[in-house]
Amino acid sequence: MARIGSNPIETGDDVTVTVDAQNVVTVSGPKGELTQQIDPDISVTINDDSIVVNRPTDQKRHRSLHGLSRSLLSNMVEGVRNGYKKELTIIGVGYRAQVSDGALELALGYSHPIYFLPPDEVDVEVDTDRGKNDVIVVEGIDKQLVGQVAAKIRELRPPEPYKGKGVRYVDEHVPLKAGKTAAR
Repeated sequence: MARIGSNPIETGDDVTVTVDAQNVVTVSGPKGELTQQIDPDISVTINDDSIVVNRPTDQKRHRSLHGLSRSLLSNMVEGVRNGYKKELTIIGVGYRAQVSDGALELALGYSHPIYFLPPDEVDVEVDTDRGKNDVIVVEGIDKQLVGQVAAKIRELRPPEPYKGKGVRYVDEHVPLKAGKTAAR
């Protein structure tokens, strides 16, 4: 039996879940609403305050879809209840970020500023404290979309291995290389 797929998902009182005939699951809560198409072979059952995901056979395809479907639904319930947040920090002299007119404006050592327009479902904020590095906060209810937006922002200037300059996650450790030493 699947370890992840067999666990029920607790929804609580503040989250409502509906499943239609085409196996489209809609989860709505205090932060918003998400929908997800689940494979037709996987059955989704809604009890009083929990969701149970079942598979028809023990084929490899069904076993993998069982755990995947349960994880997707669990992430949806968590997203509409609490939301997701990723934090990135900018390290480097002259590197800065600000939000203007809904777009994220980044100065990352290039000859031009970079403008990043996030999707409507994701909120992007910048915390700027004097004497500290700027912190970009990406928030939303869709876990995949929040992670994707954060990864795209990090991709604009990934941390380099000699001085550590660039955009990185707040809890990310970047191992630094020693570099060259002068020949004597």
